[in-house]
Amino acid sequence: MTFTGKGMVSRFALALLAVTALGAAGCSAVDKVTEVAQDAGKSDTARSKVGDCINVISASVVDSDTEPVACSAENAVYQVVQVHDKKVDCHEDYTSYEETFGSGGTIAFLCLAPNFKQGSCYNEGMMTGYKYVPCTAADASFKVVSRIDGQVDEQLCGEDADSVLVVNDPKITYCLGSATS
Repeated sequence: MTFTGKGMVSRFALALLAVTALGAAGCSAVDKVTEVAQDAGKSDTARSKVGDCINVISASVVDSDTEPVACSAENAVYQVVQVHDKKVDCHEDYTSYEETFGSGGTIAFLCLAPNFKQGSCYNEGMMTGYKYVPCTAADASFKVVSRIDGQVDEQLCGEDADSVLVVNDPKITYCLGSATS
């Protein structure tokens, strides 16, 4: 008898894989199958690794629409600096991203550092973090006048900067100005 329902085939295939792998490789195979099953429920963002970058399409306190993107992309607003499978306190330089099961258990927790591009504009929401926006957008909060990699020093920003944002790891100084300038 053949079953074609998604749930039945997926559970059966996963169970068959686990039994086959256990017989061939021992207990470490069970760990790998468990890891694959847990990873299957995660979004693409939650599967990100340290060094990957994230675009925020839309954000709110309870739900965000994000996607992994190349770190060189203009809309790569955040870079993943830490990955955890439970909620942790991220350093004050970082923004946190949490993905949970419907039942409330955390399945992914990321600490994200800003990854702003020189000359680009961003919107900063008090509860939603940063989002890339065109400099002509009404909701553009600031423009990155200068990005200085490898150094953390507010004195590096000139008169064009209205404010400074520093990240200690990785070391970056962002000189920020008006989005309209």
